[in-house]
Amino acid sequence: MNAQSTDRDAAEPPRILVAGDANVDLVLRGDVVPRFGQAEQLLSAADLTLGSSAGIVAHGLARLGVPTALAACVGDDEFGRFTLARLAEAGVDTSAVIVHPEAPTGVSVILSAPADRAILTLTGAIPALTAAAVEAAAASAGHVHFASYFLLAPLAAELPALLARLRSRGVTTSLDTNWDPAEQWAGLDAVLPQLDILMPNLEELRAISLALGGAGGADDIEHARHLAALGPRVVVKAGRDGGFSVGPDGRLERAPGLVVDVTDTTGAGDSFDAGYLAALVAGVGSEAQRLRWATVAGSLSTLGVGGTGAQATRGELEARLHDGLDSGLDSGLESGLEAGLQA
Repeated sequence: MNAQSTDRDAAEPPRILVAGDANVDLVLRGDVVPRFGQAEQLLSAADLTLGSSAGIVAHGLARLGVPTALAACVGDDEFGRFTLARLAEAGVDTSAVIVHPEAPTGVSVILSAPADRAILTLTGAIPALTAAAVEAAAASAGHVHFASYFLLAPLAAELPALLARLRSRGVTTSLDTNWDPAEQWAGLDAVLPQLDILMPNLEELRAISLALGGAGGADDIEHARHLAALGPRVVVKAGRDGGFSVGPDGRLERAPGLVVDVTDTTGAGDSFDAGYLAALVAGVGSEAQRLRWATVAGSLSTLGVGGTGAQATRGELEARLHDGLDSGLDSGLESGLEAGLQA
């Protein structure tokens, strides 16, 4: 096992399978708002990094010491080899990553500004992942996390039935849909009743709730309660306010992020997912404490470029959980702090 993945308990937690997209990110910073007319713009930085929601979550879990595998599709090209190498270096099991003989590896160009970003994506081989491939890879998993639902149309169509089969085997599941490029949010009405955990950001929360009958004038907590009533626990990335969680019983928990000097928010929401899931499989029983793991992991990831450049190890996360930087987590759960977790 890679040296970066040695922060593991003597009794390893259940194995997590992450299923979804795998691609590279080209993160551009500086003067990134495009101007046509052949105007040449000068950048302050350009970095090629491991991208994709599923890839970043899997990488983050492995960094946190969780035995993790990834099911995804990449192309037989340099970007595919780069993706596999970065995952393997973190200790992710890539044996379920399919190398597509014809389609290219997906790529996203991130135009990263201090307060926002734009994303241009070529899906390439990403949609080739099938439910059958995921189910085969999940044979030894205790939890399966799905990412980028709307980039994987064939898998999305079969997801309700797959979730039901996994549940019948005692496997828990989670989903981070990411944004729907079509903004239709189709199919989730059949997915949510079979799902254990839904992990949207605030914009996704509002859009999904409205698509599934939520009230137009509802606040974010009401939107979360509406979706939780359909079946899953709803764990929300709330940007600089950290995160909150609502269970099917309607109970609310909150946790803030850390105060950090943000370098890049790309993938911070995926690191939030990884922190929450790492706490879940580690047996952390308190929902408030699971949210602490999530918000601290998401905050720390913003200290580097790209989604994986500054992801925490288990030791680094535990140090921040217990030092003075988050000493207000018990008494100040509603305070707004400076971390870009809404990625």
